[in-house]
Amino acid sequence: MTAVNIEPALKALADALHGEGPAVELSADADGNVVVTTIETPGYEDAAVVVRTSGSTGTPKATVLSVDALAASSVATAFALKGEGQWLLALPVQYVAGVQVLVRSLFAGTRPWAMDMSNGFTPEAFTAAALELTDKIRFTSLVPTQLQRLLDAPSAETLAVLRRFNAILLGGGPASPGLLAAARDAGARVITTYGSAETCGGCVYGGFPLEDVLARVDGDGRILVGGATLAAGYLGDPGLTADTFFEEDGVRWYRTSDLGSIDATGKLTVLGRADDVVITGGVKVSAAHVQAELERLDGVQAAFVAGVPSAEWGQALAAYVALADSSPQGIAGFTAGAAWAPALGVLAPKTVLAAGELLMLPNGKPDRLAMTVRLTELHQGK
Repeated sequence: MTAVNIEPALKALADALHGEGPAVELSADADGNVVVTTIETPGYEDAAVVVRTSGSTGTPKATVLSVDALAASSVATAFALKGEGQWLLALPVQYVAGVQVLVRSLFAGTRPWAMDMSNGFTPEAFTAAALELTDKIRFTSLVPTQLQRLLDAPSAETLAVLRRFNAILLGGGPASPGLLAAARDAGARVITTYGSAETCGGCVYGGFPLEDVLARVDGDGRILVGGATLAAGYLGDPGLTADTFFEEDGVRWYRTSDLGSIDATGKLTVLGRADDVVITGGVKVSAAHVQAELERLDGVQAAFVAGVPSAEWGQALAAYVALADSSPQGIAGFTAGAAWAPALGVLAPKTVLAAGELLMLPNGKPDRLAMTVRLTELHQGK
């Protein structure tokens, strides 16, 4: 098969990581070829890579990753995976997970192989690329949609190459229990990851932070990540940098846009976005808009809407509703949805929990975290 030429990207990244060249930004052209752009990073002298992301507002953010942060991430990843090996690049290089495949390879001194994605991601192209790997220790990074495609009626050859990977890092979004079970049944060694460009990619594996990474949840239920793998900040946006990163007791922290909980073992569970954008079935829906529509209904005193994990939709809309008539009959009648669901159409929540009042924090604000947990449990990942 024709190999994708990633040599220019590897050379530019190596120079940047060794302080022998400027910071770089990677992208791909229409034919899938890797494009390297050098970029000035005033105020960030140790910058190696710039990754552009878009938040819920769609405003581009140029995230600056330093040499030290990338090195810390690479070392922590090797420690978690119990070794260094050869990586298969199956993700676009403009995203942090794609960049990290190349960075980890450089730190490990191994040769990555890039699959041909000029025709998109297909099981056939992935399988062909995986067959080109020569190292006994093999890794790759995928998103749930890619893994799902690989496991939908897989060929014997696809199953064989999946089983050859020592670990398949799975991130970029929630993975349904059904998908993870299918991967286990297929013999694939999948490790779920959580992170973002601001944390040099995945920094929590299987729910537990990597070495030199800290995770906690603040009083509003928002996930905070701290430690050595944090980005330096946002290029040309000191205000956003100050709003997003902060120092406390000598530790630098990143304030994520996600809600979560941490159990007694220290395992982190991501419960959803802290903002009001829910992506359900590939459609972006404002939870605040759905909440407002619910609160227009007769008998509804207040409502809270969130996205919960869903095997079918990725995220499903779910609502916690406070009713004026909170009797068993009133709750049952509202939950059935016959009187109001048709009016909302596609915006109608898939799961509804009705009660006499919303769950509240001591400060009088709605307890978003507690209600999201309740709705997640009620929906059961359907």
